[in-house]
Amino acid sequence: MTTSDQRPLTNYDRRMYRLMNRRETAPFHATAARRRAVVLVHVALTGMSEVAWLFAVVGDERWATWTMLGLLLPWCFATGVINSSTRGLLELRARALDERQRAEKSRVTALAHRAMLWVLLAATIGSGGAALAGLEVEELVFPVLFSVFVVHWLMPLWVAGLTARDEPDLDDEDDIAEAVGAAGAL
Repeated sequence: MTTSDQRPLTNYDRRMYRLMNRRETAPFHATAARRRAVVLVHVALTGMSEVAWLFAVVGDERWATWTMLGLLLPWCFATGVINSSTRGLLELRARALDERQRAEKSRVTALAHRAMLWVLLAATIGSGGAALAGLEVEELVFPVLFSVFVVHWLMPLWVAGLTARDEPDLDDEDDIAEAVGAAGAL
């Protein structure tokens, strides 16, 4: 199978496509409300991990390291659910996406870019306000930059999860057979 860019799919592309289109996590993202809940859980787990990381780095707290390790498995599961709900939109190479998916990926990237603009503005205003208030911000530069980096890295995933559309209902047996046949061709 080739896509519109005429490059054939590699074994890696086929394997990733099958992985991203597995249906085991479908109950977790079947509705928009469930997808939003998973994204919010993912954001919360990321935030808790960042706070624990800050305590582990700054305070040398052992509990923070164990907290991060404890959050890792649910964070990975939530990431997988979001990727499954978007059918691997951000994980698959462009050659494995159709035209609609490529356009959706561009739209998600643009929305994430706009959201990051506001996050960066908030970080700039916050650090500027802290400096004006007399706080020494030199110690906060690395933790704040690292946190903003993590948000920048995950923002497209969160936006994709929040904006993913519901899957069409396949009631007719012919529709189901056609969908299964198309997925099996990869």
